[in-house]
Parts: sequence; structure tokens; C-alpha cells
Amino acid sequence: MSGYRVGLGVDAHRFGGAPPLKLGGVVVDDTRGVEATSDGDVAAHALADALLGAAGLGDLGQHFPPGDPQWLGADSMIILQDVVRLVQSAGWEIVNADLTIIAQEVWIAPHRQTIAQSLAEVVGVDVSVKATTTDGMGFIGRAEGLAVLAIAAVTI
Repeated sequence: MSGYRVGLGVDAHRFGGAPPLKLGGVVVDDTRGVEATSDGDVAAHALADALLGAAGLGDLGQHFPPGDPQWLGADSMIILQDVVRLVQSAGWEIVNADLTIIAQEVWIAPHRQTIAQSLAEVVGVDVSVKATTTDGMGFIGRAEGLAVLAIAAVTI
């Protein structure tokens, strides 16, 4: 086990579930939702997976199986809190986190700082949040869903 590690997390969901759409625990659209077992917060999910990967602790589905009814409608920010505890219990300290939200029609700019602050409160470090589109390409470009890429660093 080295003293410094980096993990990558990716999550994507199709639009269609019950509103609201949350990113990092922040409501960014109250007219649409995503299809998911939990509340479908792709930002919280991607960051949780990045943290688990950095700490060598598996992935989100391993710790929070989507087929388990206890996660039906679960608050993804609570899941992220649980992941932070797992990472810290394994002896790791979170150093850094960075996210890129990929969405065509969901406007992120007005919520960027609030999302970053909300995630930072849970992970205990500043979180960088950026956004981009796919310029109309693929399922995201057709406004069928959205995705988030996250990277996190930990040290022991």
C-alpha cells in the first residue's frame, strides 16, 4: 500500500424518474428526475466510487448493491458519508476531489458553487466542480440522461 493513491469514478443515469434532479445533494432541476435505485445523484455516486477506488475498497455496487431494497430511494449524500467513513476507517485521508458533470440541457453554472460546497461538507476537502456538454452527441447530447466523472486522491 503506497502513501498516495488516486481513484476514478463514473456514473450515468437516464432521465425519467420522479423529480427532482439532484447533483451533490443540490436540486438542479425540479421538473425531471433520473431512473435509479437511490435518488440517482450521479455526482455523489461518481465521487463515492472515486474515493472507494483510491482507497482500494471496491466499488459502490459492492458496498450498496442496487438489488438491495434498503437502498430504494436512498439519499446519495448519506451513501457518500458512509463511503467517507469507510475510507477513513481504512486509514486513508482524503486529499482532493474533482468532478466534471456532463449534461446537455441541465444548466449547471448557477449551481456549481453550491454543489461544490455541499460535496466538500461531506468529504472534508475542497471539491472542484466543472461542467460540459457533448455538443449534441450520444445519449447525453440527445438529452436522454447525464453523467459525471470524478477523481479523488487519498493519502495514508
